[in-house]
Amino acid sequence: MQRKGGHRQETGDPRTEPVESVLDELYTAPPDDFVPRREEHAAAARTAGRKDDARRIHAARRPTLAAWAANLLTRSLPEESRRFLELGQALREAHRTLDAAGLKELSAQRRRIVSALSRQAARLAREAGHPLSEAAQREVESTLRAVLADPDAAGQWADGRLTGSLTPPSEFPPGTAPAGSAPRERSPRPAFPGPSAGARAKDELAERRRRRQEELARAEQMAREASRQLSDRRAEQADAEASLRRVNEEHDRAREEVSAAEQRLRQARERLDRVERERREAEEAGRAVATALARAERQARSAAREVDRSAPRPR
Repeated sequence: MQRKGGHRQETGDPRTEPVESVLDELYTAPPDDFVPRREEHAAAARTAGRKDDARRIHAARRPTLAAWAANLLTRSLPEESRRFLELGQALREAHRTLDAAGLKELSAQRRRIVSALSRQAARLAREAGHPLSEAAQREVESTLRAVLADPDAAGQWADGRLTGSLTPPSEFPPGTAPAGSAPRERSPRPAFPGPSAGARAKDELAERRRRRQEELARAEQMAREASRQLSDRRAEQADAEASLRRVNEEHDRAREEVSAAEQRLRQARERLDRVERERREAEEAGRAVATALARAERQARSAAREVDRSAPRPR
């Protein structure tokens, strides 16, 4: 079982297992197993006299398939998930100050990263025996967009216990609107601004631009790092799949060789049995011939003696 951050905990006695560990196990389990496991753990808690834990476990809601896949993503890929959460924080911060061009670039990066992570979630769900439909994968993408835009959604996803998909806000939450999206109060302008006022205005503008560029650079760096991590995971997955194919091919060849060897062994045993029979038959025939020969020799000697007796004797 896994806790937030990807650390695993061993499943202990269900009668004494902490309720947080039980809930983590439930939301790790495939949706089809959720209700039976929930009732089993709730009954064990009641038997152990932990009525409050039993009520809390029984109140746990079964996640949708898309929510389970989103939970599976954050539990199975903790490092990538952490970077994704950090990226969301940086994007929300950058969204406050970036101009239209910077926001357009960030939006494109968000779409690429969300698409890549949603494909990872679909792969994990498929490997767990519960492939996602197109509608469910769109719900996963919606949840990931919400995680980037909304810190509350990010916290819910990080807990790994979503029961339904999350919906991103139409725009970033209040307080993180891009500069220029809302009217700003204009400070009173002096009728005759002096050189010092103009210089300060230029300095402030340059400072704002510098901060915007730094925030954009940080967000772009985090986006590139997240994309690199996803590319590395996809490359590792491709290597693992190629290795599995090679092992399967070797297994098939070995099985064919074993089958051929077994067939040759059967044929050799059949030949051995046939030769053994022929040898026994030849031995029996040899013994019969030897017996007949001995009998013929006895008969010949007997006949020779009879001839000797019957021959006339000289006088």
